[in-house]
Amino acid sequence: MSASPAYLAADPGGFEPVSDDPAAIDPRARFEADPRPLAEKLYAQMTLVRQFEEKLLSLFAEGELFGTTHCYIGQEADAVGVINHLEAGDVVFSNHRCHGHFVTWSDRPELLMAELMGRATGVVGGRGGSQHICCGSFFSNGVQGGIAPAATGMALAEKIKKTNKIAVVFLGDGTLGEGVVYESLNMASLWGAPVLFVVEDNRWAQSTPVERELAGSMVARGRAFGMDAGEIESTDAEALFAHFGPIVEKVRRQCRPHFEVIHTYRLCHHSKSDDQRPVEEVEARKAGDPLPLLRGRLGEAAAAACEREAAARIEAITAWARRQPFPSAEGLVGLFSKS
Repeated sequence: MSASPAYLAADPGGFEPVSDDPAAIDPRARFEADPRPLAEKLYAQMTLVRQFEEKLLSLFAEGELFGTTHCYIGQEADAVGVINHLEAGDVVFSNHRCHGHFVTWSDRPELLMAELMGRATGVVGGRGGSQHICCGSFFSNGVQGGIAPAATGMALAEKIKKTNKIAVVFLGDGTLGEGVVYESLNMASLWGAPVLFVVEDNRWAQSTPVERELAGSMVARGRAFGMDAGEIESTDAEALFAHFGPIVEKVRRQCRPHFEVIHTYRLCHHSKSDDQRPVEEVEARKAGDPLPLLRGRLGEAAAAACEREAAARIEAITAWARRQPFPSAEGLVGLFSKS
């Protein structure tokens, strides 16, 4: 069971920095070590992500965050369904909507909270903000499509080093309009890079519906480059977890790329408060909210315990982040060079 690290009760002097060792975080081992039933573990993770995102929206409105923020509300099942199959040293490349991926991968939401508040103890020292995270083997970038070649190259590097590690890159439906994605698919297939391309099709590229941004089949885009490709339309965390287990194992065993589309839906606005989608469409999609969907399979006591645990943890990390110092000018020395 996740618990707030002891140092959250301390002031800056008690801060425990994240390790730069790519093998320091092992999502699969951590998940398997949790003795709770599968549904309960997944619900606990999704609840933590949901409450984290809801807290961010509140803090943004209060002026406590630096930079923008793109929340993951409604897509939490994607992150827990994929990332819990990854091992220590596997590379994760996320995008502008990275919070759910990072929290699920690291189980260190306090580092991201401090980062978004611009604090020196944030995951990248308060200088990366919401979109630009670099932590062990986790990376994110707000440049649409730019993450695909980086993830492909990292996967190829792991293959050359014979580490048996893979890379996973999370893309959106709107990113399929970027040419560099197709260059990456071509190289990944040609060179046999062990990279899993996960397309989270939430139906809208900011304010453009998918019907007006993409022609043809998403899945056919992957198959066109001679790699296995598939799709699943689900917001069910258990179904997604079962679906991606064999896919991750196959990418690792065969050392070949795979392209998989998750048809999902974003229940929050694109960024902060901008949302041009029809209100009735969003309301109808709430029936597929992954949290109530899974909560119904848990006993009330178990579900409520997960929710209380997440709420307490979010309040603790928010209070801790507020106590952290802002970066100093002196800290810039050595950031880009040795002198």
